[in-house]
Amino acid sequence: MEYRPVAASGRTSRCSGKAFGAVVVRHAALIALVGALLATPVPASADPDPGGPDLAQPAAVDTAALDPAAVPVDDGRVASSPPATTKSPDGWTLTISAKDEIQMPVAPLTTAISSREYVVGGVYNGDLSGPGDAPKGVFEVGYQIGCGIDMSTSNGVSLTGTAGINPSLGVFGLDFPNNAAEGILPGVGANIGGGITVGLKPGIINLVPVTKKEYKGSAPWVSISNFHVKIDGCVGESFIRSYATLTKSTDEGDAILSWYGVTKKI
Repeated sequence: MEYRPVAASGRTSRCSGKAFGAVVVRHAALIALVGALLATPVPASADPDPGGPDLAQPAAVDTAALDPAAVPVDDGRVASSPPATTKSPDGWTLTISAKDEIQMPVAPLTTAISSREYVVGGVYNGDLSGPGDAPKGVFEVGYQIGCGIDMSTSNGVSLTGTAGINPSLGVFGLDFPNNAAEGILPGVGANIGGGITVGLKPGIINLVPVTKKEYKGSAPWVSISNFHVKIDGCVGESFIRSYATLTKSTDEGDAILSWYGVTKKI
């Protein structure tokens, strides 16, 4: 057998060169692919702007729009009626006005469902202008509470009933009346009946005066804060409103003006 190291060595070199060329081609293709991916532009929507409005601050949520039927919390504030004005026969003009009124229903201390209690407040002003000396009189301020059904002046809840006893005699034996009776047995029967009555009357208006201020001057006023008013024996809805009465008194006569606030239903 003839040994040819040069030919064998040359064949081996050619095979190694082909393998090396294949590796170089694969690396070049991979580098070209990576370069193509890096050169591809990114869409504008995929490049968020850190300073944009979406990331700067979340949009405020409008709870009223989410739940239009939501009932606002009652803070007790009540709009005041327009001022009331009158002119007396002696030439004086009397005016009553109010502001900063509050009427807040609260749970009564009695915990009875027939009681109504409110925390009230406000500023009430009187004004007098006319000829003569400083006027004098009385400035009264208070509240009126209307009740749909009144239980305070009726009998309220009462129990009614009847009871009776019915005595009787009974005969027992083997064959009465053919045979003699063995004995007589007395009996007692009773009947009992009962019921509940609720005394209700048409609604009434409760007058709750807070103060009656005797004044001397042209600008009397009354300021009320955190004042509790309460009525009992009221069933159903109730209504409350403020009132003020300004009286100007002289030796010859009195000029009286009344003012009523806005009615609030509870």
